[in-house]
Amino acid sequence: MAQIATSFGWKSTEDTYSHSYLLPLVLSIATSLKPKRVLDIGTGNGSALPVWCAQGWSVCAMEPDREGWELARKVSGADVRNLGVGVEVPSDWREAFDLAICLEVVEHLFDPHELVATATDSLKPGGYAIISTPYHGYWKNLALALANKWDFHHHPERVGGHIKFWSKDTLRELFASHGFEAVSFYGAGRFFPLWKSMIWVFRKAV
Repeated sequence: MAQIATSFGWKSTEDTYSHSYLLPLVLSIATSLKPKRVLDIGTGNGSALPVWCAQGWSVCAMEPDREGWELARKVSGADVRNLGVGVEVPSDWREAFDLAICLEVVEHLFDPHELVATATDSLKPGGYAIISTPYHGYWKNLALALANKWDFHHHPERVGGHIKFWSKDTLRELFASHGFEAVSFYGAGRFFPLWKSMIWVFRKAV
């Protein structure tokens, strides 16, 4: 497994900053897909897990950071394991899920193909993946440059910070290269063309 960071510094189960604008939309999308069994890939401190569990879904989650996992595994009703992308999916998780949710993770990965491999191995044929990551597009990138905000945006001194920056097309191409069909796209937070994050829904081949 590619090394991400020794620790992301999780201290509590409080919602992350992005959850305020991501979770309502992701929940609406996920509910429309009518899943029965859901895998949260890179659940962090597990703060989103009570939302998934409240829907009556069978919820599992994986988190490589030990501190995050220690917090997340305390969530009642969720099977949370200390695993990251790039490791072999447990046998009882192979092709076992209708839906994989991965929020604000892919921008942290040295090898994003490992994320797609984990989704492929854990999803049933025809299963869905909901993937979010900070949005980058021409006008937002230009606005960041004009406002001299690139240093703030990249925050390179942060341990475990963002190491890849995705556009609508590059994220679609990543999953398409592994046989996933792009189903729908959404912007989240603020307004177009300055969205904070973007969400892709992909479908695994049958």
